[in-house]
Amino acid sequence: MATNEILIKELADQYGRKRTSLLPVLQGVADKNNFLTEEDLTTIGRELHLSGAQVFGTATFYSFLNVVPRGKYVIRVCKTISCDMKNKDDVVREIENMLKIKTGETTEDKKFTLLYTNCMGWCDKGPSMLINEMPYSDLTPDKVHGIIKQYSDTAD
Repeated sequence: MATNEILIKELADQYGRKRTSLLPVLQGVADKNNFLTEEDLTTIGRELHLSGAQVFGTATFYSFLNVVPRGKYVIRVCKTISCDMKNKDDVVREIENMLKIKTGETTEDKKFTLLYTNCMGWCDKGPSMLINEMPYSDLTPDKVHGIIKQYSDTAD
């Protein structure tokens, strides 16, 4: 058995083999591997006795589940109107310029991916972003420059 097959079986043993187990199993595989491969989705469907459409539909519905490889650090910038009103575009432009990518892209070295996400619940402290699970708020171009630089300077 391949490593992911074992992981999927263990997650199914832990959460059960019913429709309600799908999301925790998808999250478990995504947490370990950073994204879900087509093979993962097929194996999950087989293990939980669900159709490929159910598994793929769920995996692609949730923006925090990735079905394509992402960078080591996934930067998710809030795209709501409250962050727009607080100069989110200037913050995004600074990130794009620093990383030399556009929103939706991953750096060549696979270190960063820049994405938009829906409201993160910090409307009073926007613009806001997550880098993996770490939240940042009250962003300005200068502030975001320092934050990204910290991640850039870390060893892989």
